[in-house]
Amino acid sequence: MDVFDELLRGVRGKGALFGRSVLWPPWSLRFTDGAYLTLCVPLRGEGWIIPEDGNGDGGRGGDGTARRVRVGEAAIVRGPAPFVFTDAPATGTGTGTAPGASVREVRWDAGPGDDPAPPDELTGPTVLLAAAFDVHAEVPRRLLRVLPPVLVVPDEEDCSPLRDYLEAQIGRVRPGRQIVLDRLLDWLLVCTLRDWFDRPEAAPPMWYRALGDEVAGPALRAMHEEPAHPWTTAELAARAGVSRTTFAKRFTELVGEGPVAYLTEWRMTLAADLLGHQDLTVAAVARRVGYADAFGFSAAFKRVRGVSPSAYRREPAVRRELDREAPAG
Repeated sequence: MDVFDELLRGVRGKGALFGRSVLWPPWSLRFTDGAYLTLCVPLRGEGWIIPEDGNGDGGRGGDGTARRVRVGEAAIVRGPAPFVFTDAPATGTGTGTAPGASVREVRWDAGPGDDPAPPDELTGPTVLLAAAFDVHAEVPRRLLRVLPPVLVVPDEEDCSPLRDYLEAQIGRVRPGRQIVLDRLLDWLLVCTLRDWFDRPEAAPPMWYRALGDEVAGPALRAMHEEPAHPWTTAELAARAGVSRTTFAKRFTELVGEGPVAYLTEWRMTLAADLLGHQDLTVAAVARRVGYADAFGFSAAFKRVRGVSPSAYRREPAVRRELDREAPAG
C-alpha cells in the first residue's frame, strides 16, 4: 500500500455542503464549527480567507495575512479555530465586518439545510463550494499536522475535470446526491493535499520526502505495510540492498531518527487508533502492533505518549489533548 494512501484513508467529509447560495458583496462568511480541515473552492468569483486566533475576537492567526482564493484554486483551512471567507480582507473579520455586509455563521453540524440551488443561480458573482472534514484518527493526523493554517493550491490537470463535475452536480436532485458529493469532495481534498506537498513552499515531514529515496524508501514502505513484523535494522538494510551501517546512517540523515525509533513511533500511532475500539483488549492491540505481551507494549506506549494505554483509552479529553500535542513527524 502507498504510504500517502494509508495516511489519508480515514479522512472523510461530514456529509454537509455549503455553497448553494450566491454571495453578493459586501459579504462575510464565518466558519465556527471547529472542523479539523475545511476545503474551500470558489466556483464563481473569488474571496479572502482570514484565519482567526481562536479567541473569538476576530484576530488573525497563522502569519497574520489573509489569503486570496480565486476560481481555479482550492484552499484548505486547518482548524479548529474559526475563520472567515470574505470579499473585503480589510474589514471582513468576525467583529469588524464591513457595514451592510451579509454575515453568515457556518456550522456544519446543522446539516445542509437548504434546498439545492437552481443551476442558473450558480452564475452569480461569487459561489463558494466548501466541505468540512473531521479527522478523529491519529494516523492521518500524523501527516495533516504539518499543514499551515491556510494553504492555496492552483488546479492541476487531474483536479480540473473533478471541479467541473462537482459544479454540475450541485444543482441536481438525484438519489444518493449527498453521498456522491461527499466522495467527490474527498477526492478533491486528497488531490489538493498531494499537489500541496509537491510544491516548493510546502514543509512536509522528513519521512515524506525520504519515501522517494532508494535506501530509506523501501524500509519505510516495509514498516508501514507490516508494522507488526519484528523488523531489525539488518533486515531493513537488506530490503534496501545496502550494509547495515550505510542504511542506518542514510535513514537517520533523511528521516531525522533511527529506524527503530521511527518504527516505535509508527506503532504507537497505530495503537492510539486501535485503543479507540473498545472491543479490543490492550493485549490484542499490543499483538497487532508487534508486541508479544501487554507489559512491553504499555511501557513503550507510555514512553512515547506520556500516559498508559488504559488511561489513553479511558479519558477522551486527555486523548484529544495528547493528539494535538503529538509530534508531526
